[in-house]
Amino acid sequence: MTISLYAASVPAFKQMLGAMDTVLGKAEQHATARKIDPNALLHARLFPDMYPLTVQVQIACDFARGVSAQLAGVDVPKYDGKEQSFADLHALIGKTVAFIDGIKPSQIDGQEDRVVTIHVGRPNERKLAGQAYLLTFGLPQFYFHVTTFYAILRHSGVEIGKRDFMGRY
Repeated sequence: MTISLYAASVPAFKQMLGAMDTVLGKAEQHATARKIDPNALLHARLFPDMYPLTVQVQIACDFARGVSAQLAGVDVPKYDGKEQSFADLHALIGKTVAFIDGIKPSQIDGQEDRVVTIHVGRPNERKLAGQAYLLTFGLPQFYFHVTTFYAILRHSGVEIGKRDFMGRY
């Protein structure tokens, strides 16, 4: 039995984005309860050369939108990337889920051989077939940033666990 590209992508993106949204709410509650400046969490990072929490959310959303759009053959919506608050990040996740909700399985399924061009550093360009793009580039990138987002908040003392990471499935 085979699995469709849609089934391997959009539901996974939606599950993890939903989990991120819920965890963001817990981070807000944590900051309020402990009288922590929200910026301390929003700008937290695991190491100085890593992106902060806000950027981890932005990039995860970028990959969810970008991979879905590339596979469906539609334009990737662009956002300004200026989210600086919990409310901004919730809104970004909401816009991302709304966009991928608009993509139908028929737009993605059957695109295993669609050529997708990615830019890994500049000026490096690489072409991948749709299935390889999803499985070896898109999903690993997405999960890296979701996991880093989670790890930043856990490291910052937000009381979250595996169930929070997984979200509703």
